This record gives sequence, C-alpha cells and structure tokens, in this order.
Amino acid sequence: MIKTILKIRTRYLLSIALALTSASCAAVESMPVESTTSEQTSADENPENWSGRASEVLVNALSLTGIKYTRGGNTPETGFDCSGFVRYVFKQAASLTLPHSALAISQLGQTIPKNELQPGDLVFFNTLKNTFSHVGIYLGNNRFVHSPSTGGKVRVDNMQENYWASRFSGAQRMDQLKATAK
Repeated sequence: MIKTILKIRTRYLLSIALALTSASCAAVESMPVESTTSEQTSADENPENWSGRASEVLVNALSLTGIKYTRGGNTPETGFDCSGFVRYVFKQAASLTLPHSALAISQLGQTIPKNELQPGDLVFFNTLKNTFSHVGIYLGNNRFVHSPSTGGKVRVDNMQENYWASRFSGAQRMDQLKATAK
C-alpha cells in the first residue's frame, strides 16, 4: 500500500515538474550526444547527463514540499533551512556534496544570467542584508522551490513576486561542478 502511494506521489510530482518546466524547455536547443569512453568522462561528470540529473533534482525537491523550516536543519526528519534543503536534494538526486551555506554554495558551479535559467539551477537571494543569504532550486517559468524561513515549510514561490524579484542576487548551474560525493 505504501509503495503504491509513493509511486503515485512520485508520478504526480514528476508531472508537476514537467508542467512547470515545459515552456522553458521548449526554448532550449537540444545538443547532439557524443559517445565517450569511460577513460574520457565518467557518466556522472558528462555534461550531457545533466538534464537527467536535473530532472531527478526537481522530482526530489518537489517531493519534500511541506517539510518544516528548521534553522540548521538538513534532513526531512529534522526539517530544513534553505541550504540544508538544497544540500540534501543534490546529495540524494545528483550525488553532489554541497556546503551547508548559501554563500559557499554560490561560489560553486557556473554563474548563469537570470535570462538563461534552466530547471535545476540554483537561485540566490539577499534576504538577510547579505548577498547570497538564501538559496532555492529553479523549476522553470519563474518558479523555484525552497525552504523559506522560521514558521514556513518547503514550498514553491514565484521569482517575479515583488519580495523575491527585489532580492534576486544571482544563479549558479551545478552541471559543471567537478567535486562529487563520496
């Protein structure tokens, strides 16, 4: 029974993620996939595999909506702060170990202009009078999932809302990240 519920929830979350990203994905030009040997590039480091890993990141992130915010939290059982949430999702879905600080995470990967955001990119905001003090995961169509603040729960918000639009600090893409988890 529980497995059936989990399968249904996963399908539901995947369909939400696909619906949120469909418009933005249509504008992305597909890249030809070149074959490589394991000596050249491992599957986890291959940039062409990022779209699959990004999908896993989105499904994993959306499956955690409703988990309470806890300062310093980094598991579904204890709750999440913003960086703990992002760190947990990327570890589970993409086998990437990220630091537990929005500022430290902002220094990894590749800087992306706002107009080139793709699902799975990390978006940063100035919420504590410090640049890069809050982080979330971009879903597409100006939406992102994050663990907001005390009293809140993991949720999806619109980056065009006044609060978030005025606090946007930048974005990073983790597909170029070379340091992977143990």
